[in-house]
Amino acid sequence: MLCDELSRIRSQTVPFFSSSRSFTNGDGFPDMPSFQPEIDRRRIMVTGGAGFIGSALVRRLVGNGRHQVTTVDKLTYAGNLESLPGVLDRANHRFERADIADSDVMRRLFAEVQPNVVYHLAAESHVDRSIDGPQAFIETNVVGTFVLLAEALRYWQGLTGTAREHFRFVHVSTDEVFGSLGEQGFFTEQSPYDPSSPYSATKAASDHLVRAWHRTYGLPVVITNCSNNYGPYQFPEKLIPHLTVRALAGDSLPVYGVGANIRDWLFVDDHASALEAVALHGRIGDTYLISGRSEWRNIDLVRELCRILDEEQPRSDGVSYTAQIVFATDRPGHDFRYAIDASKLESELGWQPAYTMATGLRETVRWYLTNRSWWQRILSGAYRAERLGLLETVA
Repeated sequence: MLCDELSRIRSQTVPFFSSSRSFTNGDGFPDMPSFQPEIDRRRIMVTGGAGFIGSALVRRLVGNGRHQVTTVDKLTYAGNLESLPGVLDRANHRFERADIADSDVMRRLFAEVQPNVVYHLAAESHVDRSIDGPQAFIETNVVGTFVLLAEALRYWQGLTGTAREHFRFVHVSTDEVFGSLGEQGFFTEQSPYDPSSPYSATKAASDHLVRAWHRTYGLPVVITNCSNNYGPYQFPEKLIPHLTVRALAGDSLPVYGVGANIRDWLFVDDHASALEAVALHGRIGDTYLISGRSEWRNIDLVRELCRILDEEQPRSDGVSYTAQIVFATDRPGHDFRYAIDASKLESELGWQPAYTMATGLRETVRWYLTNRSWWQRILSGAYRAERLGLLETVA
């Protein structure tokens, strides 16, 4: 029976919720086809939905008013309910503070929510923090993913008919699982895994678990690996908000090494639109790489950030923020370059990023200038914009 079910799922070549309508609208965003009412109005569970990427996805899904969305988040240091403005009190949204590694709670939530789609974004995600304290990354990214998969499988196996056919588990991962690129080439869906940090190793492990649950048990999954995200509501330890906050405070702007490391940047709202497209139209068992097609050397990005700040919020002394740039000792296991070939996502699902780095970075800077109270409340708590990842202690 299990073999027959696996064969049936793997043979599916039609997109999830297939429709004769185009997958994209005039703005390049994935369009929502006109489905039967019981399918169009999906019940969606988003783990890590109070985090940076998760909150962007939740705001998008709740905002269209058609879906019932449940946000599941443990609210650790990076989870913030203030990242969900105008969402928490919406009739089509529910928030549940929970740990994905708690099997009893996850089982209860699956029974209560009865989701059509699960987006799994809950993860520890900061490389420097993984160097200082890898245990939390094992517990959340590996054990937590295992527990969530076990409960998703239990729930899915109890479904019948169209509910079983339409269920999807979308696992959101990172390009860092592939390790480092040289100056040429791109990561693709066929790139071998070669993680360099405790963070990327635990995300690689979670990818393998998700893939195994599909191949072994038939759980209908889709995996995504994205490039570096940026945008509003990003926790201030990440590069762009971290340096923005430090620049405004008059502090030094530390750049690892000589700033030659290259990253491929993706605006977070573009990522959210891609995730919606993948859940709607992605092929079961497949992987899709998501990229903004925007490669920048770190030093060039920091200088551009300073240039935008010079225009949007000039220093009182008239000196450019670039005067605050300093170079710091490189961190251990620092990958040289990440770059993604997103051709599969673009050609199969018709998705394209709406933001360039020029438009997205300026919008991000303006958001942090306008919403100082959001990040000031974060910085006034336990977190400080300290340098992490120095290998001083490993717990």
